[in-house]
Amino acid sequence: MTLAVSRTAARTVVETADAAPVAAALPAVVGAALRVPLVTGERVEYANLDNAASTPCLEQVRDAVDELLPWYASVHRGAGFASKVSTRVYEQARDSVRRFTGARSSDTVVFTRNTTDSLNALARAVPRGTSVLLFDTEHHAALLPWRGPNVRRLRTPGTPAEAARVLDAALAECPVGPRLVVLTGASNVTGEVWPVAELAAIARRRGARTVLDAAQLAPHRPLDIKELGVDYVAFSGHKLYAPFGAGVLVGRADWLQAAEPYLVGGGATSLVTDHGDHLGVAWSRVPERHEAGSPNVVGVHALAVACDVLGRNWNRAVAHERALLERLRAGLATVPGVRELSLFGSGQDRVGVVSFTVSGQDSGYLAAALSAEHGIGVRDGAFCAHVAVHRLTGGERALRASLGLGSTEEHVDRLVAALRSLITEGPKVAYAQRDGRWEPVVDDRALPPFLA
Repeated sequence: MTLAVSRTAARTVVETADAAPVAAALPAVVGAALRVPLVTGERVEYANLDNAASTPCLEQVRDAVDELLPWYASVHRGAGFASKVSTRVYEQARDSVRRFTGARSSDTVVFTRNTTDSLNALARAVPRGTSVLLFDTEHHAALLPWRGPNVRRLRTPGTPAEAARVLDAALAECPVGPRLVVLTGASNVTGEVWPVAELAAIARRRGARTVLDAAQLAPHRPLDIKELGVDYVAFSGHKLYAPFGAGVLVGRADWLQAAEPYLVGGGATSLVTDHGDHLGVAWSRVPERHEAGSPNVVGVHALAVACDVLGRNWNRAVAHERALLERLRAGLATVPGVRELSLFGSGQDRVGVVSFTVSGQDSGYLAAALSAEHGIGVRDGAFCAHVAVHRLTGGERALRASLGLGSTEEHVDRLVAALRSLITEGPKVAYAQRDGRWEPVVDDRALPPFLA
């Protein structure tokens, strides 16, 4: 079918690049040359250093979506040829995700809206009475779905070795029965990589399963479910250069097959019968059981193409990020008052995420000034990980700079120089808070024409 060519074409492009010299370009992102207005009247190239929140779209993903759209139709239940094409695209996407995650042959691939949706789906599928253990500095997507008397939150330790000891001791005290350990691949606050394989081995030895929140790890490092030894993995397309509303939960099928879906409707049911005073429902098998409603075939296709493209470019992508991360951390260390946040210490392996505070400076004001005067996008606040940020800062909000495939040395250097200028010389314009957010008092920057 024509659409099968889309993913093949994407792979061909990457294979050609892999055969080229080491200096071959990284996969390109949409908007890399975007120029944004400043309050001073100039326009500059946008320095997107907010990739941990959401990544731009890969050009290859955009092209694949454009190729699909003329064929877009209902999935699974349509007899028309376009429906058959869309169904093929949707189902072959599971193969791309399997390759990307190193899934076991028996694992199921459930498409969701995002990481949050994936973890909520699993939280409602665990057997009754399951003991759940997690470290309390998780992202809210991994922290909040698990509630009740069987949930034990572990205080985040100071080192990876301590994390292993704390988890082992906690599991030893767990009641007999099903157990699940919730792990983070990389912190969305500090970027630090957790010792997932070691923690998963401890859980397995104690008879527990593990679910990995890979939202921040998947865009930056190769994933392999079998090598890590985890039972489930969840991540989002919008953090993986495929911002079209799809996520995924990959893992063991038995708990998901035994549980009723938490989102019910068409597709999740194989048969509904009328019994007068009630309806009889026979649920579909996994993965359809947990994919109720009209599937997001465009988002799923985008996610699959992103998985294919990244999977063939890891060496260059990781080297690019590590060089920029070293440059960013070294530069921030020279700025007066900057304190980098860390869970495990400055030497811990990390992905391209750095959070920091600036002594005597409000993070919201700095973020607003970096945008308005320098064309830099960073994140300020507590990053949907309030416990972690407040513990590391003593209750303050923080700034976060996060790198991606579209990040450059110039973006990093501009951020460092802009922070130093704001701290030592002050802003060029006045700022005030409106509805809790800092904004320039006078802001004549025009929005793009499509918003007019």
